[in-house]
Amino acid sequence: MNSTRREAIRSLTAGAALAALGLNVRPGLAQDKPAAPALKGRIRQAACGCAFPKGMTLEQKCELCVKLGLKGMDFVGPNEWPTLKRYGLICTLTPSFGLAKGLNRKENHEEFLAVLRKSIEASAAAGFPNVVCFPGNREGLADDIGAENTVEALKQIAPFAEEKKVTLCMELLNSKRDHHDYQCDRTAWGADVCKRVNSPRVKLLYDIYHMQIQEGDVIATLREFMPFIGHIHTAGVPGRHEVDDSQELYYPAIMRAIADLKYDGYVSHEYTPVKDAATSLAEAVRICDV
Repeated sequence: MNSTRREAIRSLTAGAALAALGLNVRPGLAQDKPAAPALKGRIRQAACGCAFPKGMTLEQKCELCVKLGLKGMDFVGPNEWPTLKRYGLICTLTPSFGLAKGLNRKENHEEFLAVLRKSIEASAAAGFPNVVCFPGNREGLADDIGAENTVEALKQIAPFAEEKKVTLCMELLNSKRDHHDYQCDRTAWGADVCKRVNSPRVKLLYDIYHMQIQEGDVIATLREFMPFIGHIHTAGVPGRHEVDDSQELYYPAIMRAIADLKYDGYVSHEYTPVKDAATSLAEAVRICDV
C-alpha cells in the first residue's frame, strides 16, 4: 500500500469507516442493524472504547459491534445501557472507581465498597455480568498488608455480588512501565487474594498486555490461574496497539489456549489502533476467532 492510500484510509471519518465495512451510518436505526457474522464462537469477544474510530457515536459503535460479531463493550456507563440493549449488546465490564486508590487501604473501604455495591446493583438489574475493581497503588504499603486489606474489603462485598450474580473483576496492571507502584501487578498476588476471599464472584481481570510486560509466560500463567480469571483484555506489546503481526505476542495461540481451558467469560479488545480503527478491530476479531 503506498503512502497516499495509507493516509487516505487513516483520514476516514467515523461514518466513512462504517460505510467501508458495509454498516448503516444513519443514527438511531437499531432495527436496521446488520446480521452478525458467523464466528466460531469459542471466544466471546467485546471491545473497549479506545479500539473504535475517533468521533463515533455510541450508535455507530453498536452497529460496528454487531457487524463484527462482538457481544458488547467494556466501561459503558449506565445512562448508555439502553442503547446497548437496543442492539442486543451488553456492558461486558461495568466501571466503578479509579485505579490509583483502592481496596488495599482500610480508610478507603467504606467509600469504595459503597461504589461497588451501586455498580453491582445496577449491573444485576440490567442483566450484565461484571464490575471492575482495583486494590490501588502501594504508596509504601507492603504487599502482604495490601493483600490482607483487599481480602477484608472483598469479603464484605462478595456475598452481595453472589446474591446479585455479578462478578467483581480485580484488574492486573503492570507497574514496570504504565502504572508505577500499582499493587496488583502479578497474577499470583491477585490469585492469592481471590483464593482467600473464596467466592465464585471475586475474580481477576487478566490483561494480556500488562502481564506480558510484567511477567511474561502468558499461556502457562493462564493455564495455572484460569479458575481465578473472570475477564480478559487484549493489546499488542510493545505500545498497546493492534494484536496483529506487528507486535511480539502470537494471539492465535493465546486464544486457542484460552478456549481449550473452557473459559466462558469475555475477551475484550483494549488497544489504541495506529491503523484505520474499524479495519483494525475487524482484524482483531478475526485473529482471536480460533
